[in-house]
Amino acid sequence: MTLRPLVLASLLALGAGSAWAEDMKMAVTTSFANSGLAEVLLPEIEKDTGITVQLLVVGTGQALALGAAGDVDAVLVHSRAAEEKWLAEGNGTHRREIMYNDFVIVGPAADPAGTKAKANALDAFAAIAEAQAPFVSRGDDSGTHKMELALWKDAGVDPAGEWYRAVGQGMGAALNTAAGMNAYILADRASWLNFGNKADLAIDFEGDPVLFNQYAYLPVNPEKHPHVKADLVEKLEDWLVSDTAKGLIEGYKIADQQLFVFNAQPK
Repeated sequence: MTLRPLVLASLLALGAGSAWAEDMKMAVTTSFANSGLAEVLLPEIEKDTGITVQLLVVGTGQALALGAAGDVDAVLVHSRAAEEKWLAEGNGTHRREIMYNDFVIVGPAADPAGTKAKANALDAFAAIAEAQAPFVSRGDDSGTHKMELALWKDAGVDPAGEWYRAVGQGMGAALNTAAGMNAYILADRASWLNFGNKADLAIDFEGDPVLFNQYAYLPVNPEKHPHVKADLVEKLEDWLVSDTAKGLIEGYKIADQQLFVFNAQPK
């Protein structure tokens, strides 16, 4: 059974203005959509390439499943281990890094678990568990969720109990839950900066290299799914690694903070 997630109509509308445009489907992470960057890139992609990119906004796990099923032409996600496994299974042609940012631990401004004083992210996670401070997990097999689980594992913690709440939702919805509970949460920096309902939350821990967050573009394998629009996928990839894309990605700021760093290599 193929997966059919809701498509964000507001994002689709951004690429629907030109009668001559060709369309393709790309599954992207909720963190990419929640950052606001998609609203900057999509109109420019259509203007420069004639491609209307229809976004299916889901977690990384579901995005890769959509690609494996041939329901999209390409995916843009952020979980390297899952991406490499997907490629090894023959679902895509290659992996192209495009940009990166980082994850941050968001939590109550008062930081009851004392994460701000910790030397690294693992110690910060261990402190949250030891204090049994409320923590909201995406719980949705997204790239962010995969990172969170890896951090708990490396910290020697099996998160469970009333203090740990898995919501099974995207980044924006999970942040809203954390704001309502005054809880800790792992978030990508871009989504956090673009999040309007910050309530009493703040970044409590940041800066550990382990929190590096790479986004990559993966074309779906046309040999497995002949209907995939491989020509448009390649054309979009060329645009995503262009100087134009670099200027837009690195020029996108919120509160004078740059949200992404372009690190694509030319062909």
